[in-house]
Amino acid sequence: MTEQYLNFLDHLAKSPYFISDGGIGTYLQSHGLEPGDSPEKLNLTQPTVIRQMAKSFFDAGSDMVLTNSFGGNKFMLKKYGVESQLHEINREAASLGRMAAGENQWVIGSIGPSGEFLQPLGNVSHEEMYDAFAAQAQALEEGGANGILVETMTSLDEITIAIDAIHKSTALPILATMTFDKGPRGYFSMMGVTPDQTVTALSNTNVAVLGANCGNGIDQMTEIFELLRRTSSKPILIHSNAGIPKIVGKEVVYNEEPEYMAEYFISLIERGAKIVGGCCGVTPKHIEMLRDLLDKKGLC
Repeated sequence: MTEQYLNFLDHLAKSPYFISDGGIGTYLQSHGLEPGDSPEKLNLTQPTVIRQMAKSFFDAGSDMVLTNSFGGNKFMLKKYGVESQLHEINREAASLGRMAAGENQWVIGSIGPSGEFLQPLGNVSHEEMYDAFAAQAQALEEGGANGILVETMTSLDEITIAIDAIHKSTALPILATMTFDKGPRGYFSMMGVTPDQTVTALSNTNVAVLGANCGNGIDQMTEIFELLRRTSSKPILIHSNAGIPKIVGKEVVYNEEPEYMAEYFISLIERGAKIVGGCCGVTPKHIEMLRDLLDKKGLC
């Protein structure tokens, strides 16, 4: 790893916590993203909006922000007819974030699920999926990302392929999160993976930070954190939704207000969470409230 990337891990290790950002999709939908369109295309067509998004979260108090590249793999981009622009889209995602970042502010490349199933359940081979994640990670690195977050995963096979591809094709530190839903028997991913199984599977990989994101409000994410930390020796990241979305009129509404979430985030920090932040529905106002409350409590 180069000094730039070690510097991120060094700051993470020395800090009692890091504050992450919020929902990229939520922000972009309120700034002109049309329903059904590709958020990643905006890196090329609306760079000012993407740069301002990162700046808004940094100004609110985020230590790190994610790039607008969640669906930036070749399988997802092909659905929008822009697969040929994969490298440019991902490179610009990281570059625009870096333009907004100041000293000791970090840009983490977002890599979401491929949207495909591996053989024999699906049509994609191990090699094809590996190459897709490697290509995306290399472009994010070229754009100046300080690390990569493999997020919102539900399959251990897919997340381990992504981790391996990123590790072997870049010098970037890797963060990884799964998404769990609560059922009668506890928390499971869509593919039947528990938090304990996630910790076991990722403990011996090249992951610097592991955790959970999306799918739940802050109260349930607190429960998931407790399940992860009982077996994990690695730092834990929690990215929570602002509650479960509801349709009000023609709008999607998230009901967890900044004050409500901030108290839970602080509780997570006090229990040992290393990185806390938001996913769907979480805005710069949520992050600003968290930072203000941390300052008032003398936890800054």
